[in-house]
Amino acid sequence: MTRKILVFVEVTDQNLRSVTLEALTVARGISNGGTIDAIMLGEYTDDHFDILSEYGVQTIFTADDKKYKQYNNELYSEFAKDIIEKVKPDVFLMGHTANGRDFAPRIAAKLKTGLITDCINIEQEDSELIFTRPIYAGKAFVKRKFKGGLIFATIRPNSFDIQKVKQPSDVNVEHHETKLSDIRTILKEVATHTKDGADLTEAKVIVSGGRGVRSSEGFDQLYELAELLGGAVGASRGACDQDYCDYSLQIGQTGKVVSPDVYIAIGISGAIQHLAGMSSSKTIIAINNDADAPIFKIADYGIVGDLFEIVPQLISELKKLKV
Repeated sequence: MTRKILVFVEVTDQNLRSVTLEALTVARGISNGGTIDAIMLGEYTDDHFDILSEYGVQTIFTADDKKYKQYNNELYSEFAKDIIEKVKPDVFLMGHTANGRDFAPRIAAKLKTGLITDCINIEQEDSELIFTRPIYAGKAFVKRKFKGGLIFATIRPNSFDIQKVKQPSDVNVEHHETKLSDIRTILKEVATHTKDGADLTEAKVIVSGGRGVRSSEGFDQLYELAELLGGAVGASRGACDQDYCDYSLQIGQTGKVVSPDVYIAIGISGAIQHLAGMSSSKTIIAINNDADAPIFKIADYGIVGDLFEIVPQLISELKKLKV
């Protein structure tokens, strides 16, 4: 059966988030020849229309009003609800990002529909879609499906391949205005405390530090290593609690959940709360001076030794490769 798919496109710093392209690739796989439309808000440009055409989008619903430039839960959820009611898609997909986690439940509540979050796999069985998501802090997985109505799901970044269409589609852009007079919140400013670098939740490589890094100065070499690898820096809660770095870098049960291709855990013992945020990484490399550290039980590669000797050696060797 063909399906009409609607995807929410997330734009950050005038860049399309990778998870959006993942969602569009997934949409083509489950549409079975049906239409793929998109909602795009934020600081988008005309170039974004061309990019979306390369992923099979046929109609883009957007707004010109400057009030949509910055994320606002009330506005975005109401806009999405209006478009869903207009398009009447079979499936609505969006990324399981900070914004997605914030306003997806609000959309579901407005539409009185179900929602499956943080999906890491979507399968087709006969005419049904089966969604897989982690539970119990990543220690188990559950498969779910919808009994009927709108199929609404968020997908975890870095869980699906990204693939363009062979022939870009002709994109139709429709401007829509949401009539929402009572807006209770207004975003005036966004303060960023982290250093420049790749987005943590979408980074392919993450260099993460724990208490063993010992200081904020110790994190400087992690930033250097991450830059050489084209990745981002993360941290355990212990490192954040010690004020070695900002809490926005925290990975774990009470922080961000990441699924990079390579996760390098430096000076991290591997408490279960931290593992809950990174255990789905494709390749895990651990550096720790304690051979009995729990992190080694899930690591694909482990180095037992002093990180203050090992990390500088890694940086030195990588710099040689860059020459």
